[in-house]
Amino acid sequence: MIKHFTYFYFLTLLFFSTSIKAQIEKLTVETYYISDLNDATDTINGSVRLLETGSKTYRVYVDLKPGYKIKSIYGDHNHPLKITSTSNFYNNIDRPNANFGYLINNGWFSANPTIALDSWLTLGLATKTQNGILKTEDPNGSLIGGVNNSGGTASIPSGLLINNDATAGIPLTVQDGLVTKTTTVTQWIDNGFKDFTGIDSTVFGPVKIGSQFITTNSYLTQLDGVSGYSADSNKVLVAQLTTKGTIALELNLELLDSIGNTTKYVANGNVLLSGEFVNPFLTYPTVCGCQDPSYLEYSSSYACNNPLACINKIVCGCMDTLACNYDSKANKNLKALCCYPGYCNNRDISLVCPEISNAIEFDLFPNPAQNQLTLKFKVGSVPNEVVYSIFDSFGTLLLQKNMGILSSSIDEQVYISNFKTGLYLMRVSIGGSINLNKMFMKN
Repeated sequence: MIKHFTYFYFLTLLFFSTSIKAQIEKLTVETYYISDLNDATDTINGSVRLLETGSKTYRVYVDLKPGYKIKSIYGDHNHPLKITSTSNFYNNIDRPNANFGYLINNGWFSANPTIALDSWLTLGLATKTQNGILKTEDPNGSLIGGVNNSGGTASIPSGLLINNDATAGIPLTVQDGLVTKTTTVTQWIDNGFKDFTGIDSTVFGPVKIGSQFITTNSYLTQLDGVSGYSADSNKVLVAQLTTKGTIALELNLELLDSIGNTTKYVANGNVLLSGEFVNPFLTYPTVCGCQDPSYLEYSSSYACNNPLACINKIVCGCMDTLACNYDSKANKNLKALCCYPGYCNNRDISLVCPEISNAIEFDLFPNPAQNQLTLKFKVGSVPNEVVYSIFDSFGTLLLQKNMGILSSSIDEQVYISNFKTGLYLMRVSIGGSINLNKMFMKN
């Protein structure tokens, strides 16, 4: 029975953590461009704020499950938004009142090429009229590289942004990751970026040069949400960052599903309020660890698996030394298993805690199912109240039935024809102290 507890308890945790991760499939950080000596000649109104040779421009994309949109990128008290580098971020200040990527006029690129390498936040758009997409998915060439610009303040004859460093992938003279938007974008709202005079005083604005943006009270919101240019891949651009340093990110997002429901996904799970879920893909660089739920080191916060981090195999049992069935080998306490002196009938556990010794059978079939399931279970020789519940992948209770007090094998028909296609969890509670769980799929 202890093994029974172990398997289903951790299968349940894995099921819910996996379903939550699935809405955000991964974070893609593209090396967009690497600046060279020619690019470094471009000054900003004669200032010394130059683009350093060897600066790397990164574009950050959130890969969403098809049908989802990003409504907000934000930082709050429990979940700071963190964008940092080991060197200062490059910020071309020649963009009047265009502190975000979606406000940039792509007509500026010809006369001022290095605006195309600026650092900013956005949702989907890289200019007012252009979606940001991976260069490898760009179908229409380049608007910004080489002969498409003036060559900057030094009037370089071949134009700027012509470096073809292989570590940056496709040259910007070939494909620039810009494609004309095809959807209408409505109201934008931002907070926490501008000072009392209305000037963006963060590292993305014209005032401050720095290596980090960390905020607990900022957000950029697009009220209708933004999806990726391609509905199938659904990669949404959220930032462009240029720096000579190494970047690190902790992002928090509010997503919209296809029917308008919102869910918040955060990088740091130390504090989770109702409606918030930690997602390991919102931290960059990604953190690997134990993803096997049968080990104590398991955590759903890891984005990739490191088998060497799985050290202590979980042994479930009663760890209360005052209990008559204390298990010295257990390292995961299951309080419901504990029986205590004075209530142990001369310490015959099979009589005092029959739910431990009696065989309990629990099965669902067919699986996958289309219209109905057969729930088959045996509760043992001692009568117990039996309740079954069905939850969706977000943990929402969809169906519950109290079967009353039972002591025999039961075959129960459960009708699921009105459920959407997807994964669900069936939980059978016995005597109010034992929960058995199985996943099933609705076709």
